[in-house]
Amino acid sequence: MKFRKTLVRLLAGSLLMASVALHTGCVVVAAGAAGAGAVAYIRGELETTLEGSLDSVHRASGRAISQLEFVKISDRKDALSANLVARTAQDKKIDIVLTKTGDNLTKVQIRVGVFGDEELSRALLDKIKGNL
Repeated sequence: MKFRKTLVRLLAGSLLMASVALHTGCVVVAAGAAGAGAVAYIRGELETTLEGSLDSVHRASGRAISQLEFVKISDRKDALSANLVARTAQDKKIDIVLTKTGDNLTKVQIRVGVFGDEELSRALLDKIKGNL
């Protein structure tokens, strides 16, 4: 009887640990993929790293906003980062955050609205890439 209770506890603990490990692993893999140049869409934000200087990605982002006929609200930039804010015709806020990660690498984060819009975020990223 004692053996059976111990075995059940051991199995339950193992299942719990496996569940935690699998869940944690997914988040780590997704976050790692974004750092490697892949595109990750997590919790309403699109994130990737593009090959290009901060200046060139910033210019490409501004052109993409114009090409998609969004209204540019603000555009702030320094030597290490930039933040562009725009609005769509439906008055959705678009926030583009650029961070220099190397001489020729720039991290791009795009959020549309409060909860995100993956389709619009990807369309904007495609325009930015097309302008590089």
